[in-house]
Amino acid sequence: MGNENIRSKLFFKRAISGNLVVQGIRYAQDKFLLMLLMLCFFQNGRAQDKTISITIDDIPNTEMYEQNGFRSDLLLMLDALDVPFTIFINEDKIYKTRFRAKNEKLLEAWIANAQSLIGNHSYSHPRYSEVGYEAFMADVVKGEELSRDLAIKYDKELRYFRFPFNDMGKDSLQHHRMRDFMESRNMVITPFTIESSDWMFDVVYRYYLEQGELEKAKAIGEAYVQKTMAMVEHFETVAQTEHGRPMSHIYLCHDNRLNTDYLEEIIIRLKQQGYDIVDLDQSLEDPLYQLPDHYYRKWGVSWLYRWMASQKIRVSWMKQEPSLKDIESTYHEIIKKRQ
Repeated sequence: MGNENIRSKLFFKRAISGNLVVQGIRYAQDKFLLMLLMLCFFQNGRAQDKTISITIDDIPNTEMYEQNGFRSDLLLMLDALDVPFTIFINEDKIYKTRFRAKNEKLLEAWIANAQSLIGNHSYSHPRYSEVGYEAFMADVVKGEELSRDLAIKYDKELRYFRFPFNDMGKDSLQHHRMRDFMESRNMVITPFTIESSDWMFDVVYRYYLEQGELEKAKAIGEAYVQKTMAMVEHFETVAQTEHGRPMSHIYLCHDNRLNTDYLEEIIIRLKQQGYDIVDLDQSLEDPLYQLPDHYYRKWGVSWLYRWMASQKIRVSWMKQEPSLKDIESTYHEIIKKRQ
């Protein structure tokens, strides 16, 4: 107690002659607000629930749409399961095949679905840290020309944004400039807590299908499911250890052949483990998503890592992630063959 009294006296003595009082008040206000949000969250009973939302990037996959006879089996599967999901749209995909009118109808089908929420994923999926502020800003605006009209048509909002590669900038300046830009457009930067490199599994999976090696393809699909569930367990442990409770997770995946065939199995497994599949709006009600982001690099890491002030602790948790070395090795072998 004596040491605490000394610290308190020193704090107020220094504060009298500087801005520390103002900073302290702001900090206390922020802390109080966060505690209030958490209290409401606990009273609603949600903190004890196991919930997760499904978010799907790179919508619409027009190349696969053409291959499947102008039918999105992923959308049909999600519709049959009757689970909420959020889509993140790259409008340039509409122009990547010669069937523009059909591709627009595909995008409209995703947006019209009763269970979907809508997000902008930029027009052409550039890396913000590479193209810079002005070019990226223009790409963001261009990426909602059709989507916004369709959102209005179906009485929905286009207010979510997810950075391509979750690259929020190479340094704090880029981070803050783009945050300010998003706020000026009333856009919500969308986080994620769990992902399992499905894009990499998908490359390997499609390669084996193309080669007619169906057993190998099946093994990759099953490995993807197992690895995803291992990632869920890992990030549950991170949340419980760092924040003392379960949280409402956000899973990131992509519109691809792999998820067309295996996302259903992941959703079934999640439900078997007691998870409710909720929409993104509900997940973001978890007060943890109000925590400050301490990560000012370009790499697309989980928000559970971004909230860690200590790089040492962050790296320690990253090293405990389930290994992806096997799929990484196979992926790079396939990429070399295609060069």
